[in-house]
Amino acid sequence: MDNRTYHLTTFGCQMNEHDSERIRGVLEAGGWLEAPDEESARLLVFNTCSVRESAESRLIGRLGEARRLKGEDPGRIVALGGCFAQSRQEAILDELRFLDVAFGPRNIGELPELVEAAAKSGRQASSFVDEPGSVASLPSARRGSHHAWVQVMTGCTNYCSYCIVPYVRGEERSREAQEILAEVERLVDEGVVEVTLLGQNVNAYGLDRSGPGSADFAGLLEMLDAVKGLRRIRFTTSHPRDLGQDLVEAMRDLESVCEHLHLPAQSGSTRILERMNRGYTAAHYLGLVSRFYDKVPGASLTTDLIVGFPAEKEDDFFATLSLVEQCRFDSAFTFIYSPREGTAAAEMPGQVPDVTRKRRMGELVALVQRIALEKNESMAGSEVEVLVEGRSRQGGGQFRGRTRSNKIVNFAPAGPGEPTAGDFVQVRVASVTSTTMKGVQAPAHPGPARD
Repeated sequence: MDNRTYHLTTFGCQMNEHDSERIRGVLEAGGWLEAPDEESARLLVFNTCSVRESAESRLIGRLGEARRLKGEDPGRIVALGGCFAQSRQEAILDELRFLDVAFGPRNIGELPELVEAAAKSGRQASSFVDEPGSVASLPSARRGSHHAWVQVMTGCTNYCSYCIVPYVRGEERSREAQEILAEVERLVDEGVVEVTLLGQNVNAYGLDRSGPGSADFAGLLEMLDAVKGLRRIRFTTSHPRDLGQDLVEAMRDLESVCEHLHLPAQSGSTRILERMNRGYTAAHYLGLVSRFYDKVPGASLTTDLIVGFPAEKEDDFFATLSLVEQCRFDSAFTFIYSPREGTAAAEMPGQVPDVTRKRRMGELVALVQRIALEKNESMAGSEVEVLVEGRSRQGGGQFRGRTRSNKIVNFAPAGPGEPTAGDFVQVRVASVTSTTMKGVQAPAHPGPARD
């Protein structure tokens, strides 16, 4: 095939971003080069999400543009992958006749062959599997030099009533601890100083494995903490039902494990949590948060919250507001419930009117932002360690980075020299908003020795 150029568009979560690194990896291993825009690419790839309605809405708009480009150049190949494609499987090619290729998140390795087959035959090609398999051995093309995502497990077995993930990514399966350790050691040798461990429920890591060399998640963190040169370890996402004190103590005791926990609550109403099939009560969640703050003082806590779940009443919503007040989250991903075809919640009675859902969302967002601002204001005047990510989008010669607690900091550099991505700098916080901090780089002083 001539003009082996591709353009990749990614929707959804960090897991999808990591899958896109593998999509780039397998394509570039096959001789494909990334194009700067869709118009100049022979192959258009969309890595999709079906968890949230907003991601599907954005996808539909982008597919309209792909259809136009395909019409202008019939030789252009359009490929659709990820969770949205998996949720529709073979039907997706009938629904979107301009597509050439469709593949699931566990079929990334087959993408080059599918593209070649479609190009040669002029017929649509697809591949989906139902059994979970490992994609960790696929080549990966990362765009950052200092940070890397590391997938520690695939799938989910919680079957929350609103969630499509178990149906499109399969059941939980943990990677071998030694395999993960070897990957992290290789990444550090390549210059990575921070990794984010990924799983739909990292707390369940290792529960499906036994025998020599097996480890639970806290044990895995301890193994990775010993890797020389690795300065920061993050992880997402945790499930409250499986969060044990061993993990909290690992966050307290292990030097490289960052003091930030993302713990989705989804609702503050036990009645709604039962309908969601979350497996815990509001009281249990509050107890976890209390023990977390006690064990890891100064840590940040973030969450996911859903409003307008079927049959959610005002008392249920007020319970969510109360939970937010008590937990004092540093930030929250807030969502208006949207039915996902194939999930139990989509068939539940008591769908909440749109006007009510939007009003509740506005109240929830206002509360979350107020608390986040108050927590950030307490850090004004302090000095924080920032891992530099690059230049700030705010301009003005500023740079951007994150604290160990996952706070975004925009800062002016000190002196004539400029920091580079992957540097650790100290920043004096001068002002804050509910989502970011702003400051000036402080004079350098020695940090913890990790190598």
